[in-house]
Amino acid sequence: MPRWFALTRALFESARFSRALSLCVVGSAFLTTAIKDVIGWPGLIGVLAAVTAVAICSFIAHWDVIEWHGLLPVSLLVFVGWCAVSVVWSTYQWATLAAVIYQWIFTFLALYLALVRDAIQIVRVIGDVLRVLLAASLALEVLSGLLIDAPIKFLGIAGNLAQGGPISGLFGSRNQLGLVALIAVVTFIIEWRTKSVTLGLAVFSVAVALLCLLFANSPVIAIMIVIILLAAAALFGIRHIRRERWKFAVQVSLGGVTLALAVLAFIFRAPIIELLHGRSVITVRYEVWLQMWHLIPVNELLGWGWIGFWRGSLPPYSLINAMTGAPHANGLNAFLDVWLQVGLVGFLLFLLLLGLAMGRSWLLGSNKRSVIYAWPPLILIALIGTAMAESTMLYESGWMLTVICTVKASQGMSWRQALPVAPERTGEQGRGPAH
Repeated sequence: MPRWFALTRALFESARFSRALSLCVVGSAFLTTAIKDVIGWPGLIGVLAAVTAVAICSFIAHWDVIEWHGLLPVSLLVFVGWCAVSVVWSTYQWATLAAVIYQWIFTFLALYLALVRDAIQIVRVIGDVLRVLLAASLALEVLSGLLIDAPIKFLGIAGNLAQGGPISGLFGSRNQLGLVALIAVVTFIIEWRTKSVTLGLAVFSVAVALLCLLFANSPVIAIMIVIILLAAAALFGIRHIRRERWKFAVQVSLGGVTLALAVLAFIFRAPIIELLHGRSVITVRYEVWLQMWHLIPVNELLGWGWIGFWRGSLPPYSLINAMTGAPHANGLNAFLDVWLQVGLVGFLLFLLLLGLAMGRSWLLGSNKRSVIYAWPPLILIALIGTAMAESTMLYESGWMLTVICTVKASQGMSWRQALPVAPERTGEQGRGPAH
């Protein structure tokens, strides 16, 4: 083996290089909106292409130390595969092909993080990135809203901080900023509980995230804060139950209570919306959902074709924008968006993917001793809950987090782990599995 090749491989498989690359991967995923605002789609594609190329090299260097048995969840592979196959019947094939490649990029980057980095390392990387991005968002909002009293148009910052918000920071919208801040709060607390950061840094980080939540002034995220608090209380309560029989009874009871609360929330949705001053938010979404619901039956089984971000110049999205009188980049509901794009089959596959990921991660979080197992279910709850009013779960950072949580849940509870492992090869013609 040439010396230069050995040195290059040693670089790509080193721990420091993997951490630096992981920071770049997560930072790129969360900064896509800001990157597009500054240098446009060509610049973003260039950034993602460079990061992906380096990640491929690092992934190959780590190939021998990845234990593949039962890791990649079939539900994830089938859903991504179905989105890719939709290019066959898509009414906008070139746009679908581009959207599929875009989805694959973030799927691969998420798989790189999930397979090369362990859970604590992933939480640390995401925590470090969100600490910087949220602090930068607040700093830019202070600059825009208090110091120069003018919007920063190329970043989409309106300068509303002096009026108490809403603010969007580097994330394009108040709902996206709120979701990122909510994910950050969960991540920072898990960091502290695992002793990955000092108490002072944890307090500073949570304070920054809470300020972002406060000034984002998002009714959608306000509901999610309550849900996350209840879910966290239930999860950590179950973790402290020692007897398995009692734990099972509590899990079943909790499922029933959750279903009952969901039904009550649906019945009393109008007063809840009024309480949160969210009527204007729901009105806009209802108009979009109504148009989507009318168009879904046109291609109900297979859908119109995967597209991720909507293209306003292509039907049926141009028709929806015309009927609602405003341009929309997505369907403002991940579930309806999936149904519209990849049909009833894709919708059911998406539900299967989320159901298995949520069930596995919740069981791991409530039964495993380490508190790190509480991170995936709480993140999934935040993503799934927000998906009722936003489609950000389907692409970029939202999709990346979904894939990471899905793979980590599969690592702990895959049915394929019960299958026999291939016998270890010996001799000069092969090597055994890496550990």
